[in-house]
Amino acid sequence: MSKRIAVLERGLGVALAAALDGSIDPAFRGLIASGARLPDALRAERVIDDRHQLLVGPRHPLADAASVALAELCAYPVWMPGMREDTEWGAYYAALSEAFGIRIDAEDPGFGSEVLLDELAESAELATFVGEGSRYLWPESYDLRRIPVVDPRPVYPHSIIWRADNEHPALLGFLEHLREVRAGEAEVWSWAPS
Repeated sequence: MSKRIAVLERGLGVALAAALDGSIDPAFRGLIASGARLPDALRAERVIDDRHQLLVGPRHPLADAASVALAELCAYPVWMPGMREDTEWGAYYAALSEAFGIRIDAEDPGFGSEVLLDELAESAELATFVGEGSRYLWPESYDLRRIPVVDPRPVYPHSIIWRADNEHPALLGFLEHLREVRAGEAEVWSWAPS
């Protein structure tokens, strides 16, 4: 297995070590979500706020909603199968649950997105969170609905991490591009862990 794949699969500690030793450059991680501290030789900057949508099947009570307020979700469990508590995502969703009283169900093992989509299509109770920019494909007959979550809009805060002494022009240009994209995004009332 390549080190790049290992970084993706093994989490924040491996990603920080790989960025520190220069074997990857750069890394994207949820630092704010996890509360992690960086070694002095690394830099990080929040660059992408991944806005949430609720993904439900056509029989779910919220299926026909144009949007759903975060507070409304307290009445419905949000199913996140396979999410481990010791990950950045786990820390993020624990904070979201605590802040808004949302029940996040991560008890079931994760068998992949196809199984998740199958279950959502058949259920009148199951719902899950997906990122606004994430892509999923499902049969048209599933009739799944992506509903924006608002008031406030929860966002998963992605940070870019790089070595402080890395001044490669491609990295510097990439950082500038990410900053310009972030500066051009419309301001919305959002929530992320503090």
